[in-house]
Amino acid sequence: MVEPVTPANRRRDGLARPVFRALGRLGARLAGAIFVLWAVASITFFAVRLIPGDPAQAVLGGPGSQASPEALAAVSAEYGFDQPVFTQYLTQLGRLATGDLGRSYSLNMDVGPLVLDQLGGTLLLAVLALSLAWVIALALATWSTRGGLVAARVGSSLEIVAAALPHFWLATSLIVVFSIWIGVLPPISTDSLAGLVLPVLTLAVPLAGFLGQIMRESLLIALESPFVLSARARGESERGVRWVHALRHASLPAISLSGWAFGSLISGAVVVETIFARPGLGRTLLNAVTLRDVPVVIGVVMIVAVAYILMTLLTDAVSRLVDPRLRLS
Repeated sequence: MVEPVTPANRRRDGLARPVFRALGRLGARLAGAIFVLWAVASITFFAVRLIPGDPAQAVLGGPGSQASPEALAAVSAEYGFDQPVFTQYLTQLGRLATGDLGRSYSLNMDVGPLVLDQLGGTLLLAVLALSLAWVIALALATWSTRGGLVAARVGSSLEIVAAALPHFWLATSLIVVFSIWIGVLPPISTDSLAGLVLPVLTLAVPLAGFLGQIMRESLLIALESPFVLSARARGESERGVRWVHALRHASLPAISLSGWAFGSLISGAVVVETIFARPGLGRTLLNAVTLRDVPVVIGVVMIVAVAYILMTLLTDAVSRLVDPRLRLS
């Protein structure tokens, strides 16, 4: 029997459709997150296993340890290195599926507490760098779009140069200038505010170049859009037009890019934490790769992947908050 169409039924169907769309979007995001985590774990596992050398030798201290064949055989049996690589891969995936990151080969401790202990410092560095990059990008974009032709060219040049700066070169230059020549900031990062300045600048400046380019182009397009022309026709001030209308829409591409940017900041922390002797995930990952410590490498990469997924969800939510039209999709 066909249910008759009534205003109540139409109202009920109208309320149900957004819920189904939200559930479908959530399911797609969850499936995508699971796929990303699986791909990251798989690629990392096989990439580390392709590094030349015997993993059992790495567990016993590296090539210089001169371990006996009996000791190597015992370690291989204990950690499963004597099994086929694919069997080791499936074992690793099984552990990860239960939330077990395994045990470090080189440090002989659980990977979970080890990684979480280093996570806070790296996240602080990434969040501060992302925030500073946004401040610099906003300042450059707003100044270069309202300061005339000279300001536009100078701003564009600064953005291109900043985006092209390698982290290792910028870090070295900042140490030479602010630590050696001027002597106002420490060359080795500490938990103090002064010890964070140079690492944060090293990560923030190149990212500010990327965000500034995107934001400036989007702002120029928004300033020529019909809704901005309409706001001007209603007599709104130029500052109100820029900050209330144009900049809100111009920031959407940069907000979307921030999810990727956060992941790149954590990746850049490998270089920055090494140069500034700062504890964190970057140095932990570098040491683990050197020692072929597969559980630690996979644990760090998985934590970074989870942080990237969460940041992507956050940027999507912020985009929908800034632009109500996205809530309808």
